[in-house]
Amino acid sequence: MRFTVASVNLPDIRASKFAYSAIVFCALTITGVTDVFAEFQAGAAVVDVTPTKLPAIVNGGLKSRSVGEVKTRLNTRALALADGKTKLVIVVVDSCMLPRPLLDEVKKLAENRTGVPMNRLLISATHTHSAPASMACLGTDIDPDYVPLVKLKIVDAIASALAKLQPAQVGFGKENAANFTALRRWIRRPDRITNDPFGNPTVRATMHAGSNWDNVTGESGPEDPDLSLISIQSTDGTPIAVLANFSMHYFSGEKGLSADYFGLFCEGMKQRIAPDGDFVGIMSHGCSGDIWRKDYTQPDTWDPKLTIDKYSEGLLGIAMKAYKNISYRSDVKLAMTERRMTLKYRVPDKQRIEWARQIVENMGDQTPTTQQEVYALEQLILDERKETEIVVQGLRIGDIGIATTPSETYAITGLKVKAASPLAHNMVIELANGGDGYIPPPEQHRFGGYNTWAARSAGLEVTAEPKITEACISLLEEVAQKPRREYGLSHGPASETINALKPAAWWRMNEFAGLIATDASGNDRNAVYEPDITYYLEGPRSADFCSNAETNRAAMFVGGRLRGSLPRLGSNYSISLWIWNGMPDNSRTVSGWFFSRGRDNGLNQWSEHLGLGGIDNHSQKLIFFRGKDPSNVVAGSTEIPRWQWQHVAFVRHSESVKVYLNGKIEINTTTTSSFPAPLGQLFLGGRSDNHSNWEGRLDEVAVFDRALNEHEVNVLAN
Repeated sequence: MRFTVASVNLPDIRASKFAYSAIVFCALTITGVTDVFAEFQAGAAVVDVTPTKLPAIVNGGLKSRSVGEVKTRLNTRALALADGKTKLVIVVVDSCMLPRPLLDEVKKLAENRTGVPMNRLLISATHTHSAPASMACLGTDIDPDYVPLVKLKIVDAIASALAKLQPAQVGFGKENAANFTALRRWIRRPDRITNDPFGNPTVRATMHAGSNWDNVTGESGPEDPDLSLISIQSTDGTPIAVLANFSMHYFSGEKGLSADYFGLFCEGMKQRIAPDGDFVGIMSHGCSGDIWRKDYTQPDTWDPKLTIDKYSEGLLGIAMKAYKNISYRSDVKLAMTERRMTLKYRVPDKQRIEWARQIVENMGDQTPTTQQEVYALEQLILDERKETEIVVQGLRIGDIGIATTPSETYAITGLKVKAASPLAHNMVIELANGGDGYIPPPEQHRFGGYNTWAARSAGLEVTAEPKITEACISLLEEVAQKPRREYGLSHGPASETINALKPAAWWRMNEFAGLIATDASGNDRNAVYEPDITYYLEGPRSADFCSNAETNRAAMFVGGRLRGSLPRLGSNYSISLWIWNGMPDNSRTVSGWFFSRGRDNGLNQWSEHLGLGGIDNHSQKLIFFRGKDPSNVVAGSTEIPRWQWQHVAFVRHSESVKVYLNGKIEINTTTTSSFPAPLGQLFLGGRSDNHSNWEGRLDEVAVFDRALNEHEVNVLAN
């Protein structure tokens, strides 16, 4: 952007520099300009990185394989940006994973060639599972013929993009592409736990378990449906590049070397925007560690004949909708910073080391061919390495933020970063500046599964995810020069209704992680999440509980409980909550207890409990009992469908107990009403003695220190 001071009479040419600067400053102030922006520039380039020697070793699976044909060309795509003070380059390579040591070599070569510092270079992988192996992982070694080629080609792409810098403008677009991404990691039933490669029954959650509904209780986390675009044009409106970001693991099923849907998307953007120009389409990998394309919650809508071309066409249609609504500006500042962190590997104990050594010794010089052999070898590698260095980056392009993770990151991690970022528009690029495997949130480690088994594919310490998440957010604060946003759900009409009834405690259960469930009533009665709970899944009636098109959020209970305390709670009280049962009706005697009042770790004559019946015991109907004998239940008459949100209200008025389902009385009984004065311990998602705890979601739990009337219950339910 240039400024002309035509209306100011400049003094004699011999006037001091100070006087001249003052005049210019005054002129800029008079015209309302308080920040001077250097000229924003951009350039983009594509360089082919398809191997010249075939067959090539391909990683991305448990065992090594070689591929001798090319289905689609592989490329590295680079976007260079400059603002007069800062130059930076964003690179995306058609590769499964790229190790940090290799990328540090690439960055050093690029710095020597172009002058752009290493810490101003972002290099990421698309995560196609059909590219030559640039990183050894599980049963696959690197392709020694390919690594030297891809290393130099990435440097060529960086240099080429920088050589094409020209005056430019930038804009951001975003659309919801929820139909193209879904959770692949599901929670297994507590009676369907399977063994890990080390022979232990730890697999409570695993990928693609949702394909058999009888085995599972629900998804293990949320998805991120945002398809985001950073669009770059020249100042005359000529398209230069689009950097897209989407959270979907990969399509798979391609025969031959392939850039997967990432490459088809990039070429499709070029054909739609500027087929005859130098335009570059780029698709970066969003947080997709627990994500795939098939929605197991909607098997009837799944097209078994869906092809990668059809999938890419659909995603391109959504991208073009976002693209057409983008507005551009050239008055942008750039900033980029990075942090190098040392993280420990989860090294095996002595018993596992001995187990691994025996298996590896029996293998001799052979490559691993079984799951057990692969993971035995991985234990010895982790034990030798102990720790590793990772790189996390934060970038700012005007009001757009980009954070990077060096790993296969779960969707919830990307949502955490975007929710906290001080910048208006954001994307998170995973597998950037390294390939350090999966980083599940700590609570997910408790559920086991492939994503957690210690190996180079998932070997970082249990606390790696919160450490990397915090680094991402703090780096965005640094480049934005603003503090992070404090996350909280907005209030919709249903939330206002709860608030107006003045609950004694109200747990909205919209946290990204434990241990604290914040009391939204303002009475400071926070509750505590026990282990074996996962977070931030979709809750009930988003349009009613939230505003601004937000998604209401809920906790998923996997055997743990939420513990709250209201010591002065007497014999007149009410509980309002929403329940979502994940257990099939043929699973166990009691499907699950979702509310309990009593002493922890036991039952006594004063405790009372509310749940859902199971096999031969009021199946899928509300059940209630007071005291120590669970056989003395009182049951409702309505069967509650699995995987559907229902409103339940428990109302005690002295000896009278009423339980409402969706505003209608389901249980109406009388019991003794005496409670010892301090019996205010409440459990949500489980019984006080931890028997048949809830397997499913709960949300919007409100406790009232009075008996609600039928009108109030009906208002809460509707």
